[in-house]
Amino acid sequence: MSERRDLEVIAELVPAGSRVLDLGCGDGELLAHLAAHRGCSGYGVEIADANIPRCVRRGVQVIQLNLDEGLALFGDRSFDVVLQLDTLQHLRNTERMLQETARVGRIGIVSFPNFAHWPNRLSVARGRMPVTKTLPYQWYDTPNIRVGTFADFEVLARRNGLRILDAFGLHDGAALRRWPNLRASVAVFKFARGDA
Repeated sequence: MSERRDLEVIAELVPAGSRVLDLGCGDGELLAHLAAHRGCSGYGVEIADANIPRCVRRGVQVIQLNLDEGLALFGDRSFDVVLQLDTLQHLRNTERMLQETARVGRIGIVSFPNFAHWPNRLSVARGRMPVTKTLPYQWYDTPNIRVGTFADFEVLARRNGLRILDAFGLHDGAALRRWPNLRASVAVFKFARGDA
């Protein structure tokens, strides 16, 4: 989450004073922002060695953990909000991590590059994999294991008994609610377990 306006839009989805778990927290920028501007507390989970000291310098409590191993470290409903921003496409078992996110938090918020964004569609129609600001890698050196679309996540959420509380797209810092599957470079979903 490097775009400042995107960070602010996501932060607005987190209720003030929440206890937050940020999965794939990077350098801790969002958690530091939530603590300073929304009175939140919590932890970041990060795998990259270089990001751990960056989190610490920002005052973010961070745990180094491979998300593909799950979240057994955390009990049911131990956080108000679990963030999973720009991480789903890097995980081997996306569905399991989505279930774990719903188990550990009362609310989950996910974001990921929307492969159905119109420039991506155009690139594929021309016979090439897209390279964009949200998908900045060539096909042969990408850390992404998979790509997904806004519409795909809606199906996945229903299949896993999740209730979508809010859904929109982001593009260049603007929230897009009309035709997000076509117009947005990033998909954003706020959800809870269907039984919650």
